[in-house]
Amino acid sequence: MDIDIEAIRRVVAEAEVFVVRFAMMEQRLLVDTRPDGQGRPYISMVPPVTSAEERYRFLRKERPDVPPPAQITVFQWPRPIAVMREIGVWRFIEDRVAEIGGEPSRRDADAAFRSGQRLERADMVAAIRGGEGYETIWERAR
Repeated sequence: MDIDIEAIRRVVAEAEVFVVRFAMMEQRLLVDTRPDGQGRPYISMVPPVTSAEERYRFLRKERPDVPPPAQITVFQWPRPIAVMREIGVWRFIEDRVAEIGGEPSRRDADAAFRSGQRLERADMVAAIRGGEGYETIWERAR
């Protein structure tokens, strides 16, 4: 699957709120660039939801002082999260939140990235071991 870096860059630059769905894990990256009362945007790995309405409820709960967004843009990331950093996509995201919230938001972006790496690894281990939500194809004889 080819990745349209320019389209992703436009979403990151223009969307007020966007969600990145990952192929390698259930959790999503949620970025809300609208500043809160302290002037900070929101960036975090979040659980998946079953509908847009549920995502709006999630945002209302997480950011009660920020009104609901007009829309939430969602895009799929087909590779491991580390590839985002390797090819510069993560820099777009990090720069966007830092432009709004300064260095504290850059640190928040770094924390979200590290969280994404941990979650992705945990999902991979669960898939290999047949953990919750996964089924093993074969099992070693005891």
